Amino acid sequence: MKLIDSVKQAKEQSKKRKFNQSVDLIINLKNIDLKKPENRIISEFFLPGGRGKDVKVAVIADSLATQAKPHCELVIRKEEISKLASKKKNLKKIAKEYDWFLAEAPLMVEIGKTLGTVLGPRGKMPKPVPPKVEIEPFIQRARDTVRVILRDTPVIQVCVGAESLDNAKIAANATAVLGFVKEKLPKGRNNIRSALVKLTMGKPVKIEV
Repeated sequence: MKLIDSVKQAKEQSKKRKFNQSVDLIINLKNIDLKKPENRIISEFFLPGGRGKDVKVAVIADSLATQAKPHCELVIRKEEISKLASKKKNLKKIAKEYDWFLAEAPLMVEIGKTLGTVLGPRGKMPKPVPPKVEIEPFIQRARDTVRVILRDTPVIQVCVGAESLDNAKIAANATAVLGFVKEKLPKGRNNIRSALVKLTMGKPVKIEV
């Protein structure tokens, strides 16, 4: 079965929900020693077909704050960093609500010292953006970027689109992620036991690797 047909099947056999379900790619691995740090994966990957779903982006900025405001969901200005650090409850809420954080590069040291204890463990440390650049492309790219993580268990689960996204684009995203993962694994394809696609509330459908 072609990957695009598997995506179609996954959609068809999932009940309609009141929200735009994510489409996940699940890669089950074999013969890989995850006690070795070099075999783990913590990377970001840009989906060529787009994500097809709203993603919330927060920007921590100084000189780029005004420019960033129309293009993202939240702007945290330089002078607000220390205030936010003292309100851990609010910071934890923001960390949970927003998918990606970007920050002007010169602010990264201060952010690490003040907000890092909350954002770091949640995998939400900001991606640095050079000052004096047009920030909109960085924000838009973040919206179509996903995390590819392999840590303690031999399974990788990655969002490759949304229910509303065209099947061909989802299939293209899944193919691209599979290729990326194969390159990262020590034995490539030989480390993959199986791969599946599924909607958030749907049943998994096996795909060819």
